Amino acid sequence: MDLYFAPMEGITGYIYRRAYHSCFHPMDMYFTPFIAPKQDKTLNSREKNDILPEHNQGMQVVPQILTNRAEDFIRTAEKIREFGYQEVNLNLGCPSGTVVSKKKGAGFLGEPEALDRFLEEIFRRLDMDISIKTRLGIEDGEEFYRLLDIYNKYPLQELVIHPRVQADYYKNSPDWKVFRDALQISRNRVVYNGDIFSVGDYERFTSSFPEAGAVMLGRGVLANPGLPGLLCGGRQPSVQEIKQFLDRLVSDYREVLSGERDVLFRMKELWYYMGFLFTNPEKYVKKIKKAQRLCDYEEAVRALFREQELAEGGAFRPVI
Repeated sequence: MDLYFAPMEGITGYIYRRAYHSCFHPMDMYFTPFIAPKQDKTLNSREKNDILPEHNQGMQVVPQILTNRAEDFIRTAEKIREFGYQEVNLNLGCPSGTVVSKKKGAGFLGEPEALDRFLEEIFRRLDMDISIKTRLGIEDGEEFYRLLDIYNKYPLQELVIHPRVQADYYKNSPDWKVFRDALQISRNRVVYNGDIFSVGDYERFTSSFPEAGAVMLGRGVLANPGLPGLLCGGRQPSVQEIKQFLDRLVSDYREVLSGERDVLFRMKELWYYMGFLFTNPEKYVKKIKKAQRLCDYEEAVRALFREQELAEGGAFRPVI
């Protein structure tokens, strides 16, 4: 199966994607964190930098847009096309309360008639490939059958399904029953996203759903950037290779961010996931999170690499 990199707001921007792509098994496709159209009708510098072709060389990248206004989606997609992109992705999956309260992301799923009108307009007016990343609904997976009827009316590039509802956030288990039905009913290519944290998870999924078009990986790759290589029959990266990747991230962030504080913030976010890759990481990750200076962060990381090993089968373990 093709492997896609999920968009993770605040983490998987071009700095991370570029470092990952050069250090580990390349993904077949990378999705950018969402672009939210603004009143001034322009892309800000962060959004522009994230999609600049020179920042994404050698990668197949799909920009993602978060909005519930067709006019904003069309205008933003047309700006993105000026950078050479032929596909954009609509975010109907973000479960964040601040996003959902504005009827965007997964919140838009609670307005199926408005969503249908939105899709009709953007497909009628926009000459680009459009894919969708969606959840099953707001509170109940049964909501998805109505949504799937809507999706089937349009020629999607593909439909990426995270089989949880908005109320789940990332708790509970993905609903494989509804996903199985979606594979049978969907007129569009279906991609799976959700809780692939290890080779075992991947093998269980692919044996159950060999007809799925692709698998989108998110938290599992942040925890273990060697996971995609393992899924393709490769080896787990060495401690030194992991260290070189992290050092490159720090160096690249320092070039574009203003001050150590911003660099520390980005790296601390990543260590919420990467701690699971090591044996007995707790006290080291605690020091990393408490670091107020980059030198303190680097000393905590060096101690972890010096005193601990890569955990056998290390994978992200979500706290329920």
